[in-house]
Amino acid sequence: MTQAQIYIDKDELKEGKPLHQFIMHLLLENGIVGATSFTGHSGFGRHNRLKQPGQQFSFDETPMLLTFIDEDKKIKEVLTELRKQYRGGFIITHSVELW
Repeated sequence: MTQAQIYIDKDELKEGKPLHQFIMHLLLENGIVGATSFTGHSGFGRHNRLKQPGQQFSFDETPMLLTFIDEDKKIKEVLTELRKQYRGGFIITHSVELW
């Protein structure tokens, strides 16, 4: 089994709807075993700018993590499809053991 994790900004849009919803629907349409999304309190990415949306008077984007698992082949297929439609965010994968 493989676990994929996608780090994005919560308020980012794709095709007029929240990116995280777009990704979740893509995962559902491709029959992925399971997925969960988490909202972060702070974070930074390639630009090394700390985002802290909970701070008073902050206009920072809220970081979000989507994580999902399935067989390696299905993960690679769905990530390939996602990258055709969306080039942003960080995506990592690693092998996991399902108990």
